[in-house]
Amino acid sequence: MAKTFAIVVGESSGDQLGAPLIKELKKRYPDAKFIGIGGEKMIAEGFESLFDMERLSVMGLFEVLSRLPELLKIRKTLKNHFLQNPPDVYIGIDAPDFNLPLARMLKAHGIKTMHYVCPSVWAWREKRVEKIKKSVDSMLCLLPFEVEFCQKHQLNATFVGHTLADKIPLEKQTLQAREKLKLNVDAPVLCMMPGSRQSEIKRMAPLFIQSVNKIAQSIENLFVLIPVSSEKREKQLQEYLVEASFKYQIIKQDSISALSAANVALITSGTAALEAMLCKTPMVVSYKANALTYKIISKMLTIDYVSLPNIIANREIIKELLQDDATEQNIVNAVLILMGKNEQLRQIELFTQMHRSLIAQADIQAVNAIDSLLLSK
Repeated sequence: MAKTFAIVVGESSGDQLGAPLIKELKKRYPDAKFIGIGGEKMIAEGFESLFDMERLSVMGLFEVLSRLPELLKIRKTLKNHFLQNPPDVYIGIDAPDFNLPLARMLKAHGIKTMHYVCPSVWAWREKRVEKIKKSVDSMLCLLPFEVEFCQKHQLNATFVGHTLADKIPLEKQTLQAREKLKLNVDAPVLCMMPGSRQSEIKRMAPLFIQSVNKIAQSIENLFVLIPVSSEKREKQLQEYLVEASFKYQIIKQDSISALSAANVALITSGTAALEAMLCKTPMVVSYKANALTYKIISKMLTIDYVSLPNIIANREIIKELLQDDATEQNIVNAVLILMGKNEQLRQIELFTQMHRSLIAQADIQAVNAIDSLLLSK
């Protein structure tokens, strides 16, 4: 009998993990059905999305509260659908605040559940581990130290690495990416990524654009690449880019080429920092959250950093400008320093070492873990 895999992702980074996972699953289960919530990349692999992924793409305590009725309605609809049409396994990809409660409901009814991307319980709210254990049968971890953390709490976990770590070359592909994007091979290029969510762009795009306007005054012939994850986000960004005095090109659904082509990246934290690290692109991370959200979360944090490169290294190897430090002048100063060759080379060398640690044939490892779960009693 054909297998059914229920998968739910909440943003483009989850879609980026979900699509190759589906592709690998289809090799072993050619007649399988894939259904839930996914993005364009997953849909291109034959995935049936019951809701627009954008509806789940929300971040921050108070931002979530404003959308809570809609999110609860979507979750209830999914729960009813999966209980009436039980999948062989439910796979939540990231979006833990949405996925884990849904997984818990399904697990209580005998449906096998898995979560892909370990929630950052090692960074804050460690007590959540007990709820996670009640929600999922198995955890797929991107980072090696997460497996040790999960196992300490008797949570079944597998290190799979990151699918992009397997696909992106270890050497920085600047020339190849610039040829692909038809860019001047000698031009100073900055990749600007003010977020993939509507709320992030609203908060960060004006600050980033004004900062880059000043950076362009100091760097002759600066060219800016701006990756976007969807037409909606492109349309939103265009409203802010009327204030831009620099030359730029919007790159649709190809952040890897944009990052690879750039000398330096200015990005919000999150998956973009991991992508930049894997592309060996020196970066400055800057982010502002809702003031009250930041005040609450910062008191709960048990780590000193928010960007994955710094978390993996357990020290500051890239500049983080957060909240009150996320000012136009601070961003300008940090980017201009990073445009110096010596600092770029230092980060590139460190990123190459970190990239090696994440190569693990992620998609194959993930499917092996799914197979083990399917065979378990």
